[in-house]
Amino acid sequence: MTVLLSIEGTGAADRSLVGGKAAALSLLRSNGFPVPRALCVTTRAYRRFVEAAGLPAAIARELGRKRFEDMRWEEIWDAALRIRGLFDRAGWPADLREELGDGFRRVFGDRPVAVRSSAPGEDGAKASFAGLHESFLNVKGPSAALDRVRLVFASLWSDRALLYRKELGLDPSGSGMAALVQEMVPAERSGIVFGVSPSDPDCAVVEAVWGLNEGLVDGTVEPDRWTLLRETGAVLSRHAPVRRKWVVPAASGTGVADLPEELAGRPPISGEEASSVFRTALAAESAFGAPQDMEWSFAGGALLVLQSRPVTTRSKPGGGDDRAWYLGLRRSHASLVTLRDRVARELLPEMDREAREMESLDLERLPDADLEEEIRKREEAVRKWEGIYRSDFIPLAHGVRLFGQFYNDALAPEDPFEFTRLLSGTGMLSLERNARFADLAQRLRADPALAETVRRDGKGDADFERRIDGLFREYGNLFGSSGSRAGRRGVSRLLLEMSGRPKGVDAMAGRDAGALRERFLSRFDGDARAFAAELLDLARDCYRLRDDDNIFLGRLQSARDLSLEERARRAEGRDPAEAAPRGGETSVEKLNDASGTAPEPKPPLLETPSFLQRDRQLVGHPAGPGYARGRARVVRKDEDRFSLRAGEILVCDAVDPNMTFVVPLAGGIVERRGGMLIHGAIIAREYGVPCVTGVPDAVHRIRTGDMLSVDGYLGIVTREEG
Repeated sequence: MTVLLSIEGTGAADRSLVGGKAAALSLLRSNGFPVPRALCVTTRAYRRFVEAAGLPAAIARELGRKRFEDMRWEEIWDAALRIRGLFDRAGWPADLREELGDGFRRVFGDRPVAVRSSAPGEDGAKASFAGLHESFLNVKGPSAALDRVRLVFASLWSDRALLYRKELGLDPSGSGMAALVQEMVPAERSGIVFGVSPSDPDCAVVEAVWGLNEGLVDGTVEPDRWTLLRETGAVLSRHAPVRRKWVVPAASGTGVADLPEELAGRPPISGEEASSVFRTALAAESAFGAPQDMEWSFAGGALLVLQSRPVTTRSKPGGGDDRAWYLGLRRSHASLVTLRDRVARELLPEMDREAREMESLDLERLPDADLEEEIRKREEAVRKWEGIYRSDFIPLAHGVRLFGQFYNDALAPEDPFEFTRLLSGTGMLSLERNARFADLAQRLRADPALAETVRRDGKGDADFERRIDGLFREYGNLFGSSGSRAGRRGVSRLLLEMSGRPKGVDAMAGRDAGALRERFLSRFDGDARAFAAELLDLARDCYRLRDDDNIFLGRLQSARDLSLEERARRAEGRDPAEAAPRGGETSVEKLNDASGTAPEPKPPLLETPSFLQRDRQLVGHPAGPGYARGRARVVRKDEDRFSLRAGEILVCDAVDPNMTFVVPLAGGIVERRGGMLIHGAIIAREYGVPCVTGVPDAVHRIRTGDMLSVDGYLGIVTREEG
């Protein structure tokens, strides 16, 4: 069975065996194009690898938790990470490892190589898959090349690839993967040429950067750009960016470095060289019969072709499903660093300033006309910040995902979410708020007489009431209408419930984070260790900021809602102290759905006993490790939060920022909204509370009082008898 082929003589007839990228390079090489030497690890090798490791059934289990059409993009990423973990832990069959390793050694020796994907459906006329599968540069030695081939195999199941296959109507279970192992080109200059411009069919585009192409492809380095007339090759225009960075080979892999001053002041290629690149693309177009999107490099003054695919224009997914919006959220390491700094130093402080200005205003004293103007200003501010939330805050989650993938590839842990234990203890605002609640609960726990007074009268002594007043001043948006009697009664009930818990249960999770951090960093030396530490610090910042942004946005939304409530109160003539807590799903949760909309509420018919009896076991996604058993407490509206009792299983659509303070009471959490990086899952892990997310229609399939077991390791919720 052929598992390794040279690209020489491998033609289009072997596309199903070697994939689109290898087949294209084979055709170019046979037509005299300057293509580096390369071997192809065929789809037969992929089949042998996954079958020997028992991966097909395990992959089917991960993708079978719910219909793909019903999975949110966060759930798809979670599933993809778990699948990648399966590949991380899978070993090569001994005979296959020996056969491939000998082949690499025979052709390349110990010289560095590039390892790229070459899926059979890749780089075709209708589907490019450009950038969706993995590529690795400057891989040194056969053993390292085999490790990278394994990760290329795993990238067949990445969230990006799964979404794109769904968009094209392809069945992932019938897909295979080949890998191209290519002699590493010591490129001084690199780029891409579009034989026909995606925006103007009369033009072609050449883009170029100093160093390796990786910086151009992932957006780290902005390229010089030439626009040429297709008919004559004449240069019509040139865009020159500010050149600061380039991607160069490192001790292992590649790294982003400052561009030397002598190179920063001039373009990577001349106009004549841009024309030469374009002529090469035209020649390839003649060979393939279609305009090409070609990757190229200059090494030692010679032009080399690294890969070539037809120019394609991706269509927008149909049927109103815009989860592919997520594909645009991905950021490189360098861009994430810039984004983190902007969010932490500029955006969140500005949100805080605006929120404080709104919160300091006494709405009851405003004349009607001024109130209407204030409502307009607040609605405009919320719209602005909701837009920034989607464009700048949500992408921060990729800093955590980037680290999670890096951690799992390095350590191959049994628990694919082990890396989240390194992210605890970052000083999240949610937890600081909760600490205030814990202090008040401890006061009641230590003073039974005070607890009895609060239980009987709903009020405590002067000091206790002063501290309650402080809670409402700072966090009134948590409880509905700030200072309302209903809100104060709810908080008092909740504090009494918290005080009944044994002392010490409020301790945060992650006490072993220091030892885990050292175990992680010990895998690396020198520059690699420094990069791993930097990536961890970035992930911790993103983890905290990605949760804190919910708090800041929630404050602005609350200030807007309070102004609307004041308008409604005046129209109805109600007493401000009797205002009812607000209900409904928060806009924060809607913003985190790719579509920006919340699901329609299910009809009451779904709550009939006959329906519930058919759902003894509900499957979601594991989001907080642990196992819990207890009675369900279904929270559908704000006031339901205050009914939670210690040890009950909190069942809700989503734990939004206004529910964080009840999490320490819960024995387990079940949410409809899915993902291990949603607010509820993050807070659950901080407290060590087992959590399952992505359970369809959770608040309708479960009733308050149902006895549940929650398996946060497997993502399974079971309704028990009694």
